[in-house]
Amino acid sequence: MVSGRALHFVVRVPDRKKTIQFYRDILGMKVLRHEEFREGCAAACNGGYDNRWSKTMVGYGPEDTHFVVELTYNYMVRDYKLGNDLVALTIRSSEALKRAREATWPVLEENGKYFLQAPIGYKMEIIDEPQPTDKERSLCAFLFSDPVEKISLAVSNLERSIKYWHGLLKMKIVNKSEKSVQLSYGDGQALLELCDIGAPVVRETAGGRIAFAVPFEQQPEIDSIIQKANEKILTPLISLDTPGKATVRVIILADPDGHEICFVDEEGFRPLSAVDPESNDLIEKCIRLDKSDKFFGKDQLEVNLTPRMVKILNWVIFHC
Repeated sequence: MVSGRALHFVVRVPDRKKTIQFYRDILGMKVLRHEEFREGCAAACNGGYDNRWSKTMVGYGPEDTHFVVELTYNYMVRDYKLGNDLVALTIRSSEALKRAREATWPVLEENGKYFLQAPIGYKMEIIDEPQPTDKERSLCAFLFSDPVEKISLAVSNLERSIKYWHGLLKMKIVNKSEKSVQLSYGDGQALLELCDIGAPVVRETAGGRIAFAVPFEQQPEIDSIIQKANEKILTPLISLDTPGKATVRVIILADPDGHEICFVDEEGFRPLSAVDPESNDLIEKCIRLDKSDKFFGKDQLEVNLTPRMVKILNWVIFHC
């Protein structure tokens, strides 16, 4: 049995300044916490790049009660290729549409639906209705939800994906149609929607990762289930340290289409994910002090450097 809680989706961003402005000033999310790391993540949280990087969590409220977005930034990478793996993030917020129009941020309309695009190109489907407030959530959790309603991922074979996510990972089927299925671990959580695109799912360098929290004791059970099914484990159970904060244990999986799935222990993640009231000022400071663009042109794609060059440039550009 798996009793999970939907946490966040990880995206890689080449331009922190524009990205933060989009999520905070257009979508209306808050900067919840910001962390800087001096070397690559052992669980490839930053995409497997062996360099300095940062993590910024943004959302409409605390991670205890909201599905948020994790923005990972690699100091040595100026661009990423976008695949077809992420269909959209769906947000209920007429306020976001209003801010976008006032800021002349492009609002796309497709078949009566409204979309905004993040700077890297990810789509946000915006439902033109007032977003629920924290007060409404506390009064009636079953009627009012997080403004982030669902995350939609592309799959190449819906029935095969259902066998994996429902059959192995024990997610409950909430809704199902011929071409899609919505799943969840519990009421009041953002839904995971799997959309059959009838073609191979292509994950490029921008490919993200979805994360769930589960009780510490359930992680070995997940490991055993996946091993017995002969499915892929990208990172076996491993403990990750965040300097000055908590240590968490994670296991990273890959579904049949290559979507990365992180299961983190609930006991360690709760204290780690506490909102930092100084985080907005911290990310702004790090953006100001980041000297990366002095070394790399803004139109340059991924940079291939020798390990020695990476160490030297890391020392020079990292001032946070």
